Amino acid sequence: MFLIIMIVVVIDVSEKIESFIQKEAPLKAIIVDYFFNFIPYFVNLFSPLFTFIAVIFFTSRMATRSEIIAILSSGTSYKRLLYPFMISAGVIALLSLVLNNFVIPHATKNRMKFESIYLQNKFYNNDKNIHMQLTPDNYMYLEHYNTDENTGYHFSIEKFKEGELYYKLVAESIRWDSIKNHWIINNYYIRKIKGMNETITSGIVMDSALGFTPKEFGRKDNVVETMDYFELNKYIDSERLKGSNNIELLEIEKYKRNAVPFASFILTIIGVSIASRKVRGGIGMHIGLGIFISFAFVMFMQISNTFAAGGFLSPIVAVWIPNILFSIVALFLLKTAQK
Repeated sequence: MFLIIMIVVVIDVSEKIESFIQKEAPLKAIIVDYFFNFIPYFVNLFSPLFTFIAVIFFTSRMATRSEIIAILSSGTSYKRLLYPFMISAGVIALLSLVLNNFVIPHATKNRMKFESIYLQNKFYNNDKNIHMQLTPDNYMYLEHYNTDENTGYHFSIEKFKEGELYYKLVAESIRWDSIKNHWIINNYYIRKIKGMNETITSGIVMDSALGFTPKEFGRKDNVVETMDYFELNKYIDSERLKGSNNIELLEIEKYKRNAVPFASFILTIIGVSIASRKVRGGIGMHIGLGIFISFAFVMFMQISNTFAAGGFLSPIVAVWIPNILFSIVALFLLKTAQK
């Protein structure tokens, strides 16, 4: 794991060294703010793979020395032989679960702050005709938003009650006041409808809290990766309320954080079942087969995630299909393992 992480770090440094030099990134910030928050993600990403390889290597060594045969011949059941493996897999899965849902999101948030200063170009919001549902009965529209000036143009907000429009505000522009933390509405008029009666008021400038902030229009690349378990659930609820098209991607991220740690149990069972049998190829044969199964598992997970993102599968089904299928493989190998 250490060697792989060092290789990843060296490759990453070679790709980004020019940006570090051009933007004069401090060495302390590169190490502490970037790489210390960069490494946990890859450690967790590779943990199921290296757990599997470790199980294969360790168990294969025991099988080669006929220790597995000696253990089973002494009257110890195969189920009892699996206990320490499964306990260890449980510890790794629990650590991975905590890392996925709480530690890595905050580390990613700090890393992305560093990247926004020293690696990424300035962000411009190019979205046009922005529609947003603020609450079940409130809807907002902007023609476009300028992130430099924190200003939105051709703004309107509509409020409904029991399916009927009762309030509409239309403005030439809105601008965020960062000191008072509210919006300044310019050149506006307001329609208030009550039954058959309608009143219209207008003005030049008005301060208002509109139920959203400039963060809604900022950079959203990988923003979901910076949210812990509770923040992600809250964000999914708010995006669903707004009618966002990215719900599937958000739910894939949510379910994947819990499904990937579970793979430690599956790969451990597969590893023990394969490596506990003494074969002529020895450790090399076992490790080769183990690596093939690991990459097949990872590839299958990526394919299923792609289907979910395209709307062909439910996110929870797509994320858990690799675990379900490889659980069947694990049970089959466990049943046919040398006992």
